Amino acid sequence: MLQATNLTKKYGNFTALNSLNLSVNEGEIFCLLGANGAGKSTTINLFLNFIEPTDGTASIQSMDVTKHAKETKQMLSYIPENLMLYPNLTGLENLDFFCGLGGKSYEKEQLVELLQQSGLQPDFIHKRVGKYSKGMRQKVGIALARARQASVLLLDEPTSGLDPKASNEFSELLLDMKEKGVATLMATHDLFRAKDTGTHIGIMKEGELIEQFASADVSFQDLEKLYLKHMHN
Repeated sequence: MLQATNLTKKYGNFTALNSLNLSVNEGEIFCLLGANGAGKSTTINLFLNFIEPTDGTASIQSMDVTKHAKETKQMLSYIPENLMLYPNLTGLENLDFFCGLGGKSYEKEQLVELLQQSGLQPDFIHKRVGKYSKGMRQKVGIALARARQASVLLLDEPTSGLDPKASNEFSELLLDMKEKGVATLMATHDLFRAKDTGTHIGIMKEGELIEQFASADVSFQDLEKLYLKHMHN
């Protein structure tokens, strides 16, 4: 579903991403770990076609995102660290508006159902988003991914600033999307979430993917040791 082939991004003499090769298949959650500036967000921005690669390709369902920007964008949903929603609109109105932008229209009852499936408390569905916690906003993001019928989910630090309960709820929603065959690429600092939720883990450092493995192949203690070892070297 997602494929990076020798994906490289340079800004002048600075290499933000160096020859990245990775693939994410249906029903996989690939977690990218690494310090700030390691290249995690750059990778996600390249898949989103927000920036152009200096070399190599980012492709979604075998389509180069720079050559097929419209088609690939229709397949994906993106949840950044701070999801931009209109604070004066309710959760329901935001969902309706963004679905419309994506060319999908739903009955009000269907939108309510999508928000409830995504864990938003019923009494907040008709409240303004300005009163939402961060966890609630992220649930609207998941509802939008469901509404768009996204086959690819790109997440940039989606659980940062969430309390443990909200973070856990978000992970449950990701596992639900995984069951539906969605391919997820997530940049995160949260080693525990990566091990708990991810199917695959990659460790990035200075623009390079220096380790990648199946989550099931490492214990949490080994993951922590490996991560700290690379961060200190």
